[in-house]
Amino acid sequence: MSQLRPALFAVALTLAIATPAQAAAGPTITVKDGRTQPVFSYADAVREHVYVESTVDSDLDGALDRVRVDIIRPKESGPGLKVPVIIDESPYYDNSGRGNEGERKQYDASGNVTKFPLFYDNYFVPRGYAVLNVDMLGTTRSDGCPDMGGKADVLGGKAVIDWLNGRAKAVRADGTPAVADWTTGAAAMIGKSYDGTLANAVAATGVEGLKTIVPISAISSWYKYQRSNGVVYNYDYASWLTNYVDTDPEAKCQAVRDRMDAEDGDDTGNYNAFWNERDYLKGLLGDASKVKASVFVVHTVNDLNVRPDNFSAWWQALAQRNVPRKIWVGQYQHVDPFDFEGRRDLWVDTLHRWFDYWLHGVRNGITDEPRADVQLGPAQWTTQRDWPAPYALKAVLRPAADGSLGLLKARGTSTATFTDLALSETEMVADVGTAKPGRAAFTTGALPLDLRLSGTPTADLRVKLDKPTANLTALLVDFGEDTRVDWRRGQGVTTLTEEDCHGESTAADDACYKKVTTNVATRPLEIVARGWIDVQNRDSLSQAQPLPVGTYGTVRWQTLPQDYTFRKGHRIGLVLAGTDTTYTSEEGTGATVTVDLTRSSVSVPFVLGTPLADVPKDSATFRGPRQLDLPEPEPGFRFF
Repeated sequence: MSQLRPALFAVALTLAIATPAQAAAGPTITVKDGRTQPVFSYADAVREHVYVESTVDSDLDGALDRVRVDIIRPKESGPGLKVPVIIDESPYYDNSGRGNEGERKQYDASGNVTKFPLFYDNYFVPRGYAVLNVDMLGTTRSDGCPDMGGKADVLGGKAVIDWLNGRAKAVRADGTPAVADWTTGAAAMIGKSYDGTLANAVAATGVEGLKTIVPISAISSWYKYQRSNGVVYNYDYASWLTNYVDTDPEAKCQAVRDRMDAEDGDDTGNYNAFWNERDYLKGLLGDASKVKASVFVVHTVNDLNVRPDNFSAWWQALAQRNVPRKIWVGQYQHVDPFDFEGRRDLWVDTLHRWFDYWLHGVRNGITDEPRADVQLGPAQWTTQRDWPAPYALKAVLRPAADGSLGLLKARGTSTATFTDLALSETEMVADVGTAKPGRAAFTTGALPLDLRLSGTPTADLRVKLDKPTANLTALLVDFGEDTRVDWRRGQGVTTLTEEDCHGESTAADDACYKKVTTNVATRPLEIVARGWIDVQNRDSLSQAQPLPVGTYGTVRWQTLPQDYTFRKGHRIGLVLAGTDTTYTSEEGTGATVTVDLTRSSVSVPFVLGTPLADVPKDSATFRGPRQLDLPEPEPGFRFF
């Protein structure tokens, strides 16, 4: 805290008086209307790079790995004017690039960066911040081998925070010591996808000096990223991803990738030590209970890349520990809030005020405002005091043998039967009024009013199998034509040619980016929530236990979270099926699944509690369209 006082004193002095003597001394931190002002020259900013010594030797070459740190800061920053730091640590600076336009670092003859990707440097450096673009260990110009969220990834980023606060060493390219005497030590980490994941990971170590993080579409548990209750999304993903981000010769880190393939437990899908090392909720390297930084979460409920249970579990863990926090929840796919249509200016201003509060100590009231901004439709947002909607109530919907879905329990010994086949989601939801061997489908009658889901549905089934295990899929579906965000196409946005600018520019690095527009589509249905489980992991993620053949057992699991409004006149559907080929790499087991409908249900958090008992149970006569316009998500998206 003592390191922050010089900057705070400068702010107070600027606000109190403005004299010719001060003007002659050069610009200093200036605050107006609760925001730091752009008084420093971006063109004249110091551009330099250092190599921070980490505590790991991930490439096993006998030397501690060094982290490449590219820095841009106000020319005036130094012992007499210390500034806080905004960090974007990334593995993508020399492969996929950053942002919607795939920007990469560009360097001058001295090896200093002349173009920093994204707008953070253009906007925040003139306002009295340093911006650091950090090459994750094993990538770009850092040493080492990437290890997909493990020790190298996490401790490399932590070392940078330690260096900023005088606890780690760094050198310049010529080997001379580099001391961060120009910073207060107060740091933020921000970034989308892997970058935001690194922010979560470093915060979970409890490192001193990290004041706030802004994880965007970020992972909190790599198991959740690659598994769902024992169901495997992608096989050998760790070795694939680390090889992708590492642009060194493949042989350098092949042994590390081989070790990850041997330890990832793909053969069982179980949670093990490999995944515990990569779990920031409660894992080997850190957990949510150690977080000292405030957290501004941004995620989208249709992100089927970094699935939204990563943010909901992280958000809940932070809430349980009263961590200061804020959240934006969108309806796009894997999209940065800078590219939420109609909200770019608001995003930049909100981020500005958030950083000013936590890094410069500006009292601007941002922590007194509603905590959550939530997208309800293509162009509709709402603010509320938290997420999920605090006033949501859980309704227990029960399937019946006649294909209906309502509040009353099924009678007698009602059952439904299907086979664990490998089906796409489109196949699972098609023609729901017709019996099919690979699924069981149930729907309500027409809803009498709009009904908003906010939170995480839970499937609670009593099933028996004729084989030791089966993969189960639960889909909550909105049957009814409507115009919705088309997150399957272009991840929900189309890039335009027109640009707008946020910050100052140079010939090498402009602050202007192309605008976007939201993609929408009118379709007869929308799969709202999805959830998967391997029945043998029903009681434990780390120890598989087959269900005795012919014996009923309880299988209870959460779907992915959502925030979605079912419209008046639409029907809510529950589809139960086997292996989902759209999002998993599993094969169907062929097991026959018998569901005891009298003891099975799905609980859904609804806002305002619509009286579903009054919904007519006429679903048995409902026939969905035989040929659905429900395209699969675009192929090829991974993590970026």
